[in-house]
Amino acid sequence: MTARMRLHPEAIGVGMTSQRVRDRLIERLRDNGIVDERVLNAVRTVPRHLFVDEALATRAYEDTALPIGHGQTISQPWVVAKMTEALFANGAQPKKVLEVGTGSGYQAAILAALGLEVHTVERIGELLRTARKRFRTLGFNIRSKHDDGRIGWPENGPYDGIV
Repeated sequence: MTARMRLHPEAIGVGMTSQRVRDRLIERLRDNGIVDERVLNAVRTVPRHLFVDEALATRAYEDTALPIGHGQTISQPWVVAKMTEALFANGAQPKKVLEVGTGSGYQAAILAALGLEVHTVERIGELLRTARKRFRTLGFNIRSKHDDGRIGWPENGPYDGIV
């Protein structure tokens, strides 16, 4: 990983959020066609359990979408990995990426963990405020905007990829 995360004890995890559990998720992703080791390492390293409600933390490393409130979900890890892997398709080396729909902030954190300059737009203010706190806690410098996202964030473009 090229971005620096300040991992605190909760980020490391125990029990159902431990490194062993994360490694099992990585094996499931590999078994389901995710091959980019950079992406797999980012998924292994970014503490997904910090992006869900504490009551769901024990399910954070299942390959499933989970509710995050406001009728939204944190995407299934395979979907996050596949979308991220697509940015690097055909040897592409993106530097600047726009994410539409910040949600919990997990996808943006994965992108930032890969060293990308991330700009993310979210229409639900409470979700964005919570995601921004997570970014700060983990030490990610992710630019975020509270807006609808239908037109993206043109004043910061062009982007090398959009998720």
